[in-house]
Amino acid sequence: MTSKNHVDYAFAVHEMEARVRQIRDGAQDELLWFVEHPPLYTAGTSAKQSDLVDARFPVFETGRGGQYTYHGPGQRVIYALVDLKARQETPDIKKYVWQLEEWMIRTLAVFGVTGERRDGRVGIWVPKDDGTENKIGAIGVRVRHWVTYHGLALNVDPDLSHFSGIVPCGISEHGVTSLRKELGRDVPMAEVDAVFQKLWKEIF
Repeated sequence: MTSKNHVDYAFAVHEMEARVRQIRDGAQDELLWFVEHPPLYTAGTSAKQSDLVDARFPVFETGRGGQYTYHGPGQRVIYALVDLKARQETPDIKKYVWQLEEWMIRTLAVFGVTGERRDGRVGIWVPKDDGTENKIGAIGVRVRHWVTYHGLALNVDPDLSHFSGIVPCGISEHGVTSLRKELGRDVPMAEVDAVFQKLWKEIF
């Protein structure tokens, strides 16, 4: 663990991998883990070195899908460790990713923000009146023995300048945004968490 309740990334991955084994073996229940990390970049399995513009923060290679992503204070990361065999008649990773997207979209709607999917672009996007759009949430998943881990990251109130060290998810033509920027006010992290927790059962 690190200070200010920020969870060390390597520690988080170690704990997730252990829990995945325990869920697979029937020794532990599924888990939703709500965390914040100190500033860092993660490289998914499709990451291109050219998309790491400025390694101003630690960079972690990770087995999740996707490209480069930033994590840091003010961003809610939710690691979802879910047994797809137990939850789905036929395990379907695409359906599960759709459910994660829907979970984030419905959570944003509670706070008056329209989040949308885009074909060919992972994550959740906020359309603007001028025709542009910005990314507000990222999704990256890994599955082992049909047990999922990693999950999603929602920008509640992070320092958006920290994203400039990477090309987020390999997409340079669009920017990033946050709940605070869209709403023009602070949204308490605890309130965001409460909405996520309430909507979980509706979707999964």
